[in-house]
Amino acid sequence: MTTAVSLTGGRVLTPDGGLEAADLHIAEGRIVDAPAADASRIDCRGYHVLPGIVDVHGDAFELELHPRPGVDIAFPIAMASVDRQLLANGITTAFHGLTVSWEPGARSLAAGRRFMAELQVLAPRFMADHRVQLRWETFAHDAIDDIAEWLTLHPTPALAFNDHTTSTLETVKAGDHQKLNKWAQRAGVTLEQYLAQVEAVGQRAAEVPAKIREVAELARRQDAIMLAHDERTGAERTRHRDLGMRVSEFPLARGVAADAMAGGEHVVMGGPNVIRGGSHTGALSAEEAIGEGLCSVLASDYYYPSLLHAAERLVESRLRSLDEAWDLVSRNPAAAMGLDDRGTLETGRRADVAVVDCTGPWRLVHTVAGGKIVSFGG
Repeated sequence: MTTAVSLTGGRVLTPDGGLEAADLHIAEGRIVDAPAADASRIDCRGYHVLPGIVDVHGDAFELELHPRPGVDIAFPIAMASVDRQLLANGITTAFHGLTVSWEPGARSLAAGRRFMAELQVLAPRFMADHRVQLRWETFAHDAIDDIAEWLTLHPTPALAFNDHTTSTLETVKAGDHQKLNKWAQRAGVTLEQYLAQVEAVGQRAAEVPAKIREVAELARRQDAIMLAHDERTGAERTRHRDLGMRVSEFPLARGVAADAMAGGEHVVMGGPNVIRGGSHTGALSAEEAIGEGLCSVLASDYYYPSLLHAAERLVESRLRSLDEAWDLVSRNPAAAMGLDDRGTLETGRRADVAVVDCTGPWRLVHTVAGGKIVSFGG
């Protein structure tokens, strides 16, 4: 690792979308015009020098913390592993999708409190910029006071509004015990206990709209970025827009995505959706949405390598040029999350860089995160 480095001889992605044979200079964590006197030189000939990836929604960290049902790994060990995974996939800024739910277990309020407290202590030690997207389950009313407190932290968490409870109630009604058993196991309770919890929480339905307005007001006071998750209809998009949710995350209908994009808002879809050639749940195809101009941001969702390789697939299929594909994983997500100091390689910006060998199957060679470099072999 070093704090002063010149990446020489590579093809640098410029802010206007061109690829320019140039050297990129870094000092004190920022991109600078000229090399520092003590700068190391790294030969990047034959490689693309690209802005670091910004991941607006990733929950693969859950598997590191809880690799099997009932198995918990100490937070410092698990999240150090996550940090290495991020860097190994060119991700220099990561918003961890922390679900705060009424469920017991890994997604409980108690688990959320532990995560937030421990991340505050450990984040400065990591190389990547670890941030939080609070995925608030809108039936989890006991979490509102905690959310109000978390929104005062620096950096301010993003806040996603999730309603998975309604679909859970529908699953209960349909009697799909295969899914319900899986969710109960994740929560660490018996199926009978889980069903009783779902029934009790379902009684809150009439209170939910007022609680959403209350939490949205809390977020507005802190200028927090708000995202709406799994929107089904244009009416939902309008309602959420009026509350300040300017990002539509994983919309479930083309019309919702079209409405958001027409309004100059960002639409987030999953990188795994792209590299798999479709959604594993039967939702919208991200690749088709990108082709139709209905997606502006890709997120890792549950698989960190998907962002680098989603860009690769889009370029190889000629659906997008390299700069357009890379905007989906760097410039646009930075803009969506209000981060104006990254996403492009410009003087004065945070030194977040991914150096990629694109001559065959794409291969990450170096990652620079806040001016610190890790190499994966030339």
